[in-house]
Amino acid sequence: MSDEIYIRRRPGAAPRRRWWTALMVLGLIGLGAWGWWMLHRELKPSVSESPASPPTEPATVPPAEPLPPRPAELVPSTTSTHALTGVSPSTAAQPSPAPTLSPESDPAFPFWEAARSNYLAGALGAARTNAFEALRVVQSPPLHRDIETLLGQIHTALVFSPAPMEEKEDYTIQPGDTLGSIAKRFGCTLQWLIRANQLKSEVIRPGDRLRVLTGRFEVRLDKSDFELLLLLNNRFFKRYRVGVGQYDRTPTGEFQITERIPQPTWWRPDGRVIPYGDKENVLGTHWLALNVPGYGLHGTWETDTVGRAASAGCVRLLNSDIEELYLLLPVGTRVVIQD
Repeated sequence: MSDEIYIRRRPGAAPRRRWWTALMVLGLIGLGAWGWWMLHRELKPSVSESPASPPTEPATVPPAEPLPPRPAELVPSTTSTHALTGVSPSTAAQPSPAPTLSPESDPAFPFWEAARSNYLAGALGAARTNAFEALRVVQSPPLHRDIETLLGQIHTALVFSPAPMEEKEDYTIQPGDTLGSIAKRFGCTLQWLIRANQLKSEVIRPGDRLRVLTGRFEVRLDKSDFELLLLLNNRFFKRYRVGVGQYDRTPTGEFQITERIPQPTWWRPDGRVIPYGDKENVLGTHWLALNVPGYGLHGTWETDTVGRAASAGCVRLLNSDIEELYLLLPVGTRVVIQD
């Protein structure tokens, strides 16, 4: 009886104990899982700390500092440089000089560009007008030289062609006229009349028309710059590079052209006569004598002597340049030579 009572339980007692046991086991499992998750969370690196992770907010760029002033804008200070920087005034960096005017910012630049465009288009009169206006207002020395070079090219094209020019006029040939008499009357050269009017010979007929040059040329030569400036009616015409005498042998003063000789013969100082074409003849293709015995303007085959003091006293030019002057300058042309 006692054993039976011990073994047999009340109805429903055993299920209740099994239910509580299962509940406790589930609780322990859940508590262990929560503890494991918390431990894993502490050990796992944060996403924001990962090197490969982008920032959660955009980076802030600090504002740029103003640029330091250029040297030309620095204002001199009354405070000693040595007191401020520890560098003595003799070794401290000095402000650079103000920049020079660039050709593009020169007021003459638009006129120069217009002159160049007109020249390339063959509008020589308009090109000359623009170039003279550019020369009047130019301030930049490099641009000044470019304008003169262009104006010299324009003048060469104008003067050696039948193109109109304010220093030219039309002339109707009269009975008894010759090219020589017409050239003398208007103060130009016979050779220029033939070249500019594109004549094939010196034969002319009454009633025909010629274009004659009425302007007056003048030569100004600067020995120190090795340059010959040619003026027409006291205005710029063209510049030429020259060579002058060694040891200051080229005379200075006011002179005139007294003789014009193509293919000149050279009389050496020792009396020997060297004909044109001889390799010892130093006079080049043309000779323009001055009213000083033994001196004049002439060409040369020794091109390296142009731009230097290398002659015995005469003025040397490239053969192509002396040919131009020979065509343009009649006897009586004023020549001024200065140091």
